[in-house]
Amino acid sequence: MAYPGAPHPGDQSPLVTGDAVVLDLRPAGFATRMVALIIDMVVQVVALVGAVLLVVAIGTGVDPAATAAVNVALTVLIMVGYPTAVETLTRGLSLGKVALGLRVVGVDGSPERFRQALARALAAAVEIWLMPVVALTCSLVNRDGRRVGDFIAGTLVVHERAARRPDGALPMPPHLEEWARNAELSRLSPETASTARQYLLRFEELTEESRREMGNRIADLVAASVSPPPPPYTTPPDYLAAVLAERRRREEAKLAERRAAAGPGGAGTGALGSWSAPARPTAPGAGGTGGANGFGGLPTGPSGQTSGQAAPWAGGPGHPSAGPGESQGREGHGSDRTTG
Repeated sequence: MAYPGAPHPGDQSPLVTGDAVVLDLRPAGFATRMVALIIDMVVQVVALVGAVLLVVAIGTGVDPAATAAVNVALTVLIMVGYPTAVETLTRGLSLGKVALGLRVVGVDGSPERFRQALARALAAAVEIWLMPVVALTCSLVNRDGRRVGDFIAGTLVVHERAARRPDGALPMPPHLEEWARNAELSRLSPETASTARQYLLRFEELTEESRREMGNRIADLVAASVSPPPPPYTTPPDYLAAVLAERRRREEAKLAERRAAAGPGGAGTGALGSWSAPARPTAPGAGGTGGANGFGGLPTGPSGQTSGQAAPWAGGPGHPSAGPGESQGREGHGSDRTTG
């Protein structure tokens, strides 16, 4: 099912593009990557020179062909095997990256896997050791500083020490509080909840288009694990905030019960606070009334909708986007909703 304003089926999902990465991690700059690369190359060169000297020292009187074969094997081991093993075992780290606070991750933010580390190392043997101008040019041209090996492996080098917004509690939208208390949240994974939280915390930094597209995508992802569906015309930010606030409330309640059972001095649940999202002016050309839900440009109901910008999955009976016989199937985020 194609949502208004959502990318075409052939486009890459915004969850695995730069927009998704910026939710949590910042791509490393060219200069920082260059310094980290130099450190790693120095380590490899020292290891290679030491290995060659060792072979020469113990290879006196040995068949030259055998010595040459050993040298080739050691070169491949140090140039390809070493970085592959290190980045795989440390999930994207190396000596240079540790020194500069960098890490290699998948374009979706996932930890680097063996096949990705191997692809990067094999590509580096050509684009860095044999034709460094290739890696240099590619990193300078690409806005995220990715080299050929990154494109082949589907990886990105990011700042692991990038400053992040404090992970504060999200307030509960008052009109969804009763629904949230009766919602089934046990199937919501920590990874999905973290994605939703980062989207809300970074909401102000995203463009109107990214807010709408990513909001629909992440809300659908959460809806697959949450039931029942929310009330009609619930917007993605309100829906996600309600789910996360209720999830936190339940976790704090469980923690309080454990502390109370352990003995005196158990702390109670923390206050989640009331919904007091600041009013924001709607961006020029953006649909919706904004302000009402604290996430400008996303309508809260029929009166605030504009053509092509309503949340289709939030429509109930009579929703403008619901066709004959679709009212019940497209009301809320039901996990039994079939998408096309």
